[in-house]
Amino acid sequence: MRIDLNADLGESWERWRSGEDVRLLDVVTSANVCCGAYAGDAELMRVTCEAAVSRGVAIGAQVGYPDRDGFGRVFVDLPPAALRREVVRQVRLLDDIATSAGGAVTYVKPHGALYNTIVHHEEHARAVVDAMLDLDAPLPLLGLPGSRALEIAVDAGLSVVHEGFADRAYTAAGRLVPRSEPGAVLDDPSAVAAQAVRLHRDVASICVHSDSPGALDLARAVRIALEGAGAEVTSA
Repeated sequence: MRIDLNADLGESWERWRSGEDVRLLDVVTSANVCCGAYAGDAELMRVTCEAAVSRGVAIGAQVGYPDRDGFGRVFVDLPPAALRREVVRQVRLLDDIATSAGGAVTYVKPHGALYNTIVHHEEHARAVVDAMLDLDAPLPLLGLPGSRALEIAVDAGLSVVHEGFADRAYTAAGRLVPRSEPGAVLDDPSAVAAQAVRLHRDVASICVHSDSPGALDLARAVRIALEGAGAEVTSA
């Protein structure tokens, strides 16, 4: 069984200069590269793409609300047409940079508040899918199983990738526990690895957040556990 292992990267020069993001690229198979709207910048996008290409790691556009103060984790009530334009702008910017690094954007993954909003928010879900349809070539959309955006994307003929989170707690309804609640972020490598194994037969990609405590150890534990469960860890 094949399973992708992804991480959110290109969000912080501090993490890049520390070597944390680079070491994560030696473990994961897909990099969700921040497109500069909620963090990062064009130069950080460039060096992240170059490092991903050199390691054969797939590049995804991590699109989000243009909200640097809230790190993209706060809902922004953009008009749907504005959100649509913003998503297109972010993906095209990253794809230009990825192409110059010898790669290409191969999927789109919304970030933070946008990711969770389009699980249920009809207008923003449709705006994201409409943006995907505006791109020069169709790309797969990563999202939470049951997300309204994924349903709309399938109806529109787009490919979708169901994603699970190794380092986040889930509600009984299968949604992510809000980060504001205690226990929302998991940081024990054994527990995170066990959750990844539980999830991997129901999803096509597993995420470990690069800003989770001990992210590198978590990612390594997840990969070892997935391979131990018989999964082939490779990009989606």
